[in-house]
Amino acid sequence: MRSVCSALLALVCVGAQADGLRLLAQRSPLAGAQYHRLAEVWPQLTVGDALTLEREPGNRHDARAVRVLWRGIMIGYLPRAANFEAADEMDAGARLSARIGALMPDPDPWKRLRVDVWVELGR
Repeated sequence: MRSVCSALLALVCVGAQADGLRLLAQRSPLAGAQYHRLAEVWPQLTVGDALTLEREPGNRHDARAVRVLWRGIMIGYLPRAANFEAADEMDAGARLSARIGALMPDPDPWKRLRVDVWVELGR
């Protein structure tokens, strides 16, 4: 992700102001929702809502864990199989943001919410 972001940042910044630009870096299901508070806040969620990503390097199951919060409430994680780049970018100081990309009332918790992760290119 870093090399792609660096190349795009260079292209965008040459001769242009990069204020407010962002790049969609990842789309992932929400992992672990059944163990956190997704069900509790489900009726209040809307596609496009901002999510907060927080690194959890002390997680005993995954040293690259990235928590996903909605309005300060823990609702799950980025999946272990898909968190490598986001964790590395966050550790390197990159500005990442996230939003709810899709909601689906599915019995399978892996299909209920899609997290869209963005790299903030300027501000």
